[in-house]
Amino acid sequence: MTHRTSRRFFLRESLLVTTGVCAGICVPEFLKNQFVSIANADDGKSPAGFEQRLRDLNIELPPQGAPVAVYVPAVVTGDLLFSAGHIPRTMDGELVTGRIGDDLTLEEGYDAARLVGLHLLSTVRGTLGSLDRVVKLVKVLGMVNCTSEFTQQSQVVNGFSELMVEVLGEQSGKAGRSAVGMGSLPLNVPVEIEAVFEIVPDR
Repeated sequence: MTHRTSRRFFLRESLLVTTGVCAGICVPEFLKNQFVSIANADDGKSPAGFEQRLRDLNIELPPQGAPVAVYVPAVVTGDLLFSAGHIPRTMDGELVTGRIGDDLTLEEGYDAARLVGLHLLSTVRGTLGSLDRVVKLVKVLGMVNCTSEFTQQSQVVNGFSELMVEVLGEQSGKAGRSAVGMGSLPLNVPVEIEAVFEIVPDR
């Protein structure tokens, strides 16, 4: 390599480094967020976002329900959304009731937990304006109304968790989770679930 070629190579590399540093400083924050979103996309999340993922899966969310007691459906603080406990209703709003191991089977409990997931996602969308503001599901508490002999609470709550993975993907949809049995639940529903999500804060 000649002296002139070496000097030209040095100048080109220096320019590239300087451009990269400048881009890191000067790129607007909203563009950085877009780059992060694309980088974090996995096999369960299209780069277009979770709303598009719902459409791709032909999953329809029910209308957001109104609280029936003294609480709010979700609370946002900082970059976290805490949901209230959600219970299973059909897409028409009919309450699902019964005790698992007595009135309902494991499979019916699973289906009820999936319905809870649909309603909880509806609450998240209604609170944030779009599911695309979700970063990931952080924590899930699943409470199962069941007989004392029933020990498959985790398989019931899988109905909720597997829906979250469908919609949010493996990386964003799997969370820390507890699945516990209860002697009873309000209105005699088979399952009640609450969740915590990491979100993009409203700026």
